[in-house]
Amino acid sequence: MHFIKLSKVVLPMLVLFISCREQKKDTTAETVTTADSSKTQWFAQSNIYEVNLRQYTKEGTINAFAKSLPRLKEMGVEILWFMPITPIGLEGRKETEKDMGSYYAVRNYTAFNEDYGRMEDWKAFVQQAHGMGFKVITDWVANHSSPDNHWVTSHPDFYAKDSAGKMIAPFDWTDVRKLNYDNRELRDSMIAAMKFWLQETNIDGFRCDVAGEVPDDFWKDCLSQLKALNPAIFMLAEGDKPELHAVGFNASYAWSDMSAVEKFYKKEYTLAQVDSVLNHNFSIFPADAARMYFSTNHDENSWNGTEFEKFGDAYKTVAVFTQTMNRSIPLIYSGQEAANKKRLKFFTRDPIAWDTTYTMAPFYKTLLELRKSTPALAYNASYKRTASSNDAAIFAYQREKDGRKILVLLNMSKAPQQFTISDKTIDGEPVNVFTGMKEKVSSAQFFNLPAAGFVLYNY
Repeated sequence: MHFIKLSKVVLPMLVLFISCREQKKDTTAETVTTADSSKTQWFAQSNIYEVNLRQYTKEGTINAFAKSLPRLKEMGVEILWFMPITPIGLEGRKETEKDMGSYYAVRNYTAFNEDYGRMEDWKAFVQQAHGMGFKVITDWVANHSSPDNHWVTSHPDFYAKDSAGKMIAPFDWTDVRKLNYDNRELRDSMIAAMKFWLQETNIDGFRCDVAGEVPDDFWKDCLSQLKALNPAIFMLAEGDKPELHAVGFNASYAWSDMSAVEKFYKKEYTLAQVDSVLNHNFSIFPADAARMYFSTNHDENSWNGTEFEKFGDAYKTVAVFTQTMNRSIPLIYSGQEAANKKRLKFFTRDPIAWDTTYTMAPFYKTLLELRKSTPALAYNASYKRTASSNDAAIFAYQREKDGRKILVLLNMSKAPQQFTISDKTIDGEPVNVFTGMKEKVSSAQFFNLPAAGFVLYNY
């Protein structure tokens, strides 16, 4: 989404309702969810890396970004999600004329943004990325266009209007105009434009902006046609409605889950309330629905604060949560591997201040390699919350599939914690993922974790 995220308005109330309604029941250690393994997709153990092309390099071009592919491959990145690569509207830009405008104000749905290079550069990049084993998806903005999109003059009936017949902007996004999905020709034109990118540039799918604001019946028709072209495409919805999966999306945003975690660190929620929100979502989403978990992304970083602002010293703890949680396909945002502590400007050039040692890359590489090597971290592996003697501070859970298991122990507090786990299913001699050493783990032992500490055991 290109400015104020809708979820930040409605989700806090939703999450509060869910958690208050369910916190009376202690669901700790009783939640077990299992997806139908027969529906396993190629992305089951994959991950997403969001590319903010404008801010990635000093050049801000696709050719300059391409130089990072070997580094990202080494880190274990698989799906590259590019923020919109279409030309940006000139009319009504949010700040000054010299600024580059919102990525999400689309001027032309079938052209490549001239600031990023040429269409030929993009096609060559996709071919190069595929040759290295990456999948490539792009942001798609179906809800609105810029005021100077050629459709405004050639097809004014493509746009929603007020009672005076004036085109309207959704919410307070004054730099865009809302599209009218009552118009059949608009629907066909939008699908044709998406087909263009699949057929002409060979991308692997789309992340669909504000997907929940576009009619479900459009998505059902659209995704059916796109999957007829390529049954293996990956479709990510910016939204958290279960209905988005029913119409064909593979993955959606875990907004309310991450909102609950953030509220815990603001001391607005207990871990019992976080657990309640998670359990609610496990119950309402289809068992084969993948959810994108994140500690930051372009919206969060620019508008709500960096992961360091939101989670403090627990930024790694939250990252482990996103990488290992039930039904998770985790996201890493541009700059996280270099511990970027800067809020990136949204409407203008503000390149990432890269730490060329990529401080966090080994941490993320460990997690991404773990996801790839064990089916226990596939989004459709089973999940069980595991009770500890200190559940006010410790969030423990197990993931299991095909005879493999992961035990995750997270100290969500700001103080060292000691605890026991009486569940005998943890007994064994697993590998401590971050030390690489085998350790004896027993339901009879005491565990000690430092403030914001964590441990992953691979059985």
